Amino acid sequence: MPRLVGRAKRIPVPGELRSLSLAPRHLSLLAYLLFDGPMTVNDLARRLEVAPTTVSLMVAELSRKGVLERREDDNDRRRRIVSITDAQRPSIDTWLAKGAQAWRTALEPLTPEQRTMFVATLKAYEDALDE
Repeated sequence: MPRLVGRAKRIPVPGELRSLSLAPRHLSLLAYLLFDGPMTVNDLARRLEVAPTTVSLMVAELSRKGVLERREDDNDRRRRIVSITDAQRPSIDTWLAKGAQAWRTALEPLTPEQRTMFVATLKAYEDALDE
């Protein structure tokens, strides 16, 4: 596990994103928005398992840097939907796609039952760390 984490941290940030001083805390937020699409601050907070105020601060910071944008929800004008800007999407996709492709390559030969066991094992490991 330490080798996996270390290798993931060494994936170079694309040149056009380096000046933005992105931190590891931004990586998960950007990955959710890239792979799962736009969502609300509350949805991001639930997935990241942090307070909505924490996500709001990260979104504000990344919005000022031109990485994220907030827009009104067409169905509920009180809600804001957060997404990656069109200008930054290609760079973020390039940066995070290697990790996603590596997971696809690793999981593809497994049967559905084996994938389920693998994910359950990772979840059990995570839960044990929280105890």
